[in-house]
Order: sequence, then C-alpha cells, then structure tokens
Amino acid sequence: MNKAFIFFISIFLTIAAAILIILLRFHGHHPVDDLHYQSQDFCVADLNSGIKVDGFTCKSSSEVDETDFFFSGLAAPASTANTMGTAATPADVRQIPGLNTLSISMSRYDFAPGGVNPPHVHPRATEILFVVDGELLVGFLTTSNKLFTKIISKGEIFVFPRGLLHFHFNNGSSAAAAIAAFDSQLPGMQPAAAALFEAAPAVPENVLAAAFRMESELVEKIKAGLAPNN
Repeated sequence: MNKAFIFFISIFLTIAAAILIILLRFHGHHPVDDLHYQSQDFCVADLNSGIKVDGFTCKSSSEVDETDFFFSGLAAPASTANTMGTAATPADVRQIPGLNTLSISMSRYDFAPGGVNPPHVHPRATEILFVVDGELLVGFLTTSNKLFTKIISKGEIFVFPRGLLHFHFNNGSSAAAAIAAFDSQLPGMQPAAAALFEAAPAVPENVLAAAFRMESELVEKIKAGLAPNN
C-alpha cells in the first residue's frame, strides 16, 4: 500500500473514532449524573450550596464523613394511612449526598391492602422493582399505548423503562412492600392525575374539558376528589 492510501485510512479511522466517542458521550447520558465522567473518587452533594447547577456542587472533601454515604430510612415501613393507601420513602441524593454524580438511587414502597401508587412517570430514570413482601399488580404503557402488566410476588422483579407511564397496585388482602432502584441520583416522579388536575398555576379547565371530552363541572369534581383531605 502506498503512503497516500495509508494516510487516508488513518484519517478515516480517526474521524470514525471521534464520531463514535461523540455518540457514546451523548447517547442517553448527562455528565452531571453519569459515573463514566467522574474525575475524582466522589462528589458529595453540598445540599446547602447557593450555586445552582444540573445536579449539586461538591462539598469540600475535608467536610465529608461516613454519614454522607449512609441512610437507614428504608429499614422500617412507612405509614400507609392516606387516601392512596401507599407510602414512598426515597433514598436519593437528597437523603444520601454521597450519591451525587453516581447515577443511582433507591426507594421503598409500602402498600396497604388495596393501596395504589397511581400512574406516574420517572422522567430521568429506568426503575427496577423488587417485591419484598406480598403481591403487586404492576404495569407500564408504551408510547403507542400498549399495556404491559403482570402480577409479581415476593422475590420477583419487574422493570419500568425510563419515562413511561406506570403503576403499582396491591390487589392482595395483606400489606405489601417493595424496593425500587433507579439509574439516576434524582429520578423525579410526576403522577399523571396530579400533573393535570393539581398543577399550579392550574391547567385551564376548558383545556382539560376538551382533552377528556367532559363538562367543566366534572373537571371541578375531579380536582376536588384529588384534594389532599379527600
């Protein structure tokens, strides 16, 4: 092979490698919340910092101690004495500052019989749910409105892809509990009904009435039914 051809191949491979790196760099990840872009052992979140970034600034390493990596809040069940009959106990960067930039968090869900974690999305994370006790009816909807649903029992796992509408429901006669893991330090949670009917400022009633093909009076009834004291 002549030198010109070898030079051409070298340039081509270099450009291809650069394109591949760029694609991997931006394919579904954000450097603030991705382990692969760490330049130090950890970046413990300074939750009291006045500096606002996408994530949290790092606490000075001299101020870091074991408590930044510890949380005992998932050990005991939370009260399910509410209208939904369920309770969520998060274990994300707000409870464990050491999770900052590590792209991982957890949550505990407790369910009374008939309790429901209503349809919601996690805009920043995929969820994997492990049933600790009891039995749950779970499911998610694709963007083409296909429902994937299954009853899962103690020791079983179900996965909810990032950003898709999903739910957990205790259709058994005894209490249930589950542990969820997320591939984000702060996955976010947006319940569908609350987002539409409890927004502040409110979504205009005529918009909701037109979208759901209902009278404005029914929109008001739905809002009243979702009020915290109901």
